[in-house]
Amino acid sequence: MSAVSTICLRELSAMFRIPLGWIVVALFVCLSAMVFVRQTLVPGEPATMREFFRIWWGLMLFLCPAISMRLFSEELRSGTVETTMTAPVGDGLVVAGKFLAGLFFLVLMLVPTLAFVGVLAALTRPDYGPILSGYLGLILLGALYVAIGTLASACTSSQTLAFLGTLFTLILLDLLPSRIAPQLPERWAAIVYSASPSERAKPFYAGLIDTAHVVYFIAASVLVLTVATVVVQWRRWR
Repeated sequence: MSAVSTICLRELSAMFRIPLGWIVVALFVCLSAMVFVRQTLVPGEPATMREFFRIWWGLMLFLCPAISMRLFSEELRSGTVETTMTAPVGDGLVVAGKFLAGLFFLVLMLVPTLAFVGVLAALTRPDYGPILSGYLGLILLGALYVAIGTLASACTSSQTLAFLGTLFTLILLDLLPSRIAPQLPERWAAIVYSASPSERAKPFYAGLIDTAHVVYFIAASVLVLTVATVVVQWRRWR
């Protein structure tokens, strides 16, 4: 675990040593503040962040690929990946360390938004249950998105291709089921909808924590990271 934490801290600090990391955080916070003022602070409306979490999903479609695109691609481009490949560390630990760095960056990006909860608490009496479950849903959804981005980054030395590959994959996963499902019988439509990460996350925004959805996100993230490990192993032995 010390190797995983070392890799994680190294990658996390590297994200804040480049302007892109700060730009991503600033962009997310600014856009979130605008949405919060327009969608949540509405006189006469319930003190809820449900719609706010739904809009955050759209932002994460672009921000998670930006977070994860350099995890492996930068080292592949510069050639420094050889140092990582020859280190006495298992490929799975390398993938886990880089993935956790991206996930922790996402969590740190969400921390400033807790100020919005403080504003709601100062103005009214919000129900904290749906707010907490909403954040949990976002983190689980973001973990799967970052895992997919980690896999894409391990497949190419181009950060641009890693970003676009992750973005298109997320769009297909989340938007394609909504196009296909209405054309299918009800039973098959439910199965297709259940494959959409964004659909799985919606109950969390309403305050419902379903263990089946939690298992889905964890299992899907582990599966994608396993494939990323296989890709890294292939690069090591190529």
